[in-house]
Amino acid sequence: MSEGDPAAGLSTHELLSRLQSRVDAARGSRDRIHSLLEAVLSVGRELELSQVLRRIVEEATVLVDAEYGALGVIGEENRLSEFIPVGVSDERWAAIGELPVGHGLLGELIRHPEPLRLAELSEHPESYGFPPHHPQMHSFLGVPIRVRGQVFGNIYLTQKRGAAEFDAEDESVLLTLAVAAGIAIENSRLYEESRRRERWLAAGSEVTNSLLSGSPRAEVMALILEHAGANVPSDLAMIAVPVEGAGKLRIVLATGDEGERHHGAFVPAREGYLGVALTHPGPSGSSDIESDPRSEGDTARWAGFGPAVAVPIGSGAVVRGVLLLTRKKRSLPFSAAESESLTAFAHQASLAMELAERRRDAERTALLEDRDRIARDLHDLAIQRLFATGMTLQSAQRFVTHPQAEQRLRRAVDDLDATIKIIRSTIFGLRTHGTAGVGSSGLRSRVAQAVEAAAASLGFPPALRVEGLVETRVPVPLADHVVAVLVETLSNAARYARADSVDVHLRSASGRLTLTVTDNGVGIPGDAVFSGLHNLEERARESGGSLEISAPAGGGTRVAWSAPLTPERSADRPPP
Repeated sequence: MSEGDPAAGLSTHELLSRLQSRVDAARGSRDRIHSLLEAVLSVGRELELSQVLRRIVEEATVLVDAEYGALGVIGEENRLSEFIPVGVSDERWAAIGELPVGHGLLGELIRHPEPLRLAELSEHPESYGFPPHHPQMHSFLGVPIRVRGQVFGNIYLTQKRGAAEFDAEDESVLLTLAVAAGIAIENSRLYEESRRRERWLAAGSEVTNSLLSGSPRAEVMALILEHAGANVPSDLAMIAVPVEGAGKLRIVLATGDEGERHHGAFVPAREGYLGVALTHPGPSGSSDIESDPRSEGDTARWAGFGPAVAVPIGSGAVVRGVLLLTRKKRSLPFSAAESESLTAFAHQASLAMELAERRRDAERTALLEDRDRIARDLHDLAIQRLFATGMTLQSAQRFVTHPQAEQRLRRAVDDLDATIKIIRSTIFGLRTHGTAGVGSSGLRSRVAQAVEAAAASLGFPPALRVEGLVETRVPVPLADHVVAVLVETLSNAARYARADSVDVHLRSASGRLTLTVTDNGVGIPGDAVFSGLHNLEERARESGGSLEISAPAGGGTRVAWSAPLTPERSADRPPP
């Protein structure tokens, strides 16, 4: 050995001891590197975010030989939204009480996301706020976890085993694990996001299919609430809908804690948390619904509940209800991703409702149009032929001298009249069945009744023809004018025409409604006063239409009253 060799003068035993310590150190470093690699692989195996977070802090405590460990997730306003402890029993955590929110030393690492290593935790100026029953802690090591360059949370470790404090190697190992943890958390987030999207897509598809298949509204609302509660965990979920004309909301569905207490309750439509959420275009979130200013006057309803989110079901002027989810106090608040997903789901459900309503309206219109066609064919083909046959038989009675034959002819004519009435009743049923709320208010039926009523004064039933969609296209005010004009015209025909045939033709086409009444009488005498003429003209003027009275080539009188289906408002007439 040379004179400058540090091993000079050492005995063989001492040299062997130093060599052994270096070998042990090398073996320890190798074992630690192996443990770090195992920890990295272990953290990367998990996909559920909650499992990933717990595995991170568990592996961290093992790697640096810490007695206690925790992982804090940073939420809104730089406060801890989640805190996962390791090394403390459930009984002790229950005794400690509420989880930390990020004050004291925990907040120091949030405000300054850099590695922090302390030999004595209590000597740091930010070391305060330990609650009763908290275990004694001295050495401390904390490092941040970054995901895509943003601080996600922090790993906190205390009480180094077998040493007074954590060393630089512990810090280096923990920083390496934090990098791997950031990658694992990002993978877990992507995995959960894909699963969440799949669940929401499946939920939206099921709601849409249910609506389009004609399921009752109550079943669809229950399905919306079921999927919302399944995809966004909550303790209480409810749907409230407006009560028409009452200025209130009714909670039609409520599931979860105390759901029965809320089911069927009425709340103001413009006040309270639900009322405000109904008119708010986006999600209405709250960290504590019980003490939220929007819950003023209704705080008893939300006693014991904390985080809440409510979204309207609908958009713009058409809002069909409001969906609310809430959690118990001390629970995690609803994240922005949860609120956005819930809003998108509610909007999709409202679009599906609107689509289903329009589809039902189209089907109903098609049904009414089909009934219109059937009724028109029955009238134009069947009734007219039966009526002509009856007239032929009736005229043939004068040539029959045998009493029994005449009686049989009379019976046949009566049977034809009865058949015509039955067919007319069927036509009226086709026109009026299921048309409640339709703008025409049963115009065809009203016209037919007016024609039948005039038969007594005329001495014969007038012929009636109806063309076009008078049941679905004619507004109620215009229908009232048409019936009044028809009654007046038939009355004058009975008084002055001395006719044996009157033809009534109602036609809706090209945006106009035309009523034509033609008789084969003597016309209106020059000395007669057409008492209803002024009324007919006035009704035509109010409807933006016209009135024409003429004499057909074969004699008689022809009255044509016409008006647009959507009359233009007169400049000198105020709006209705």
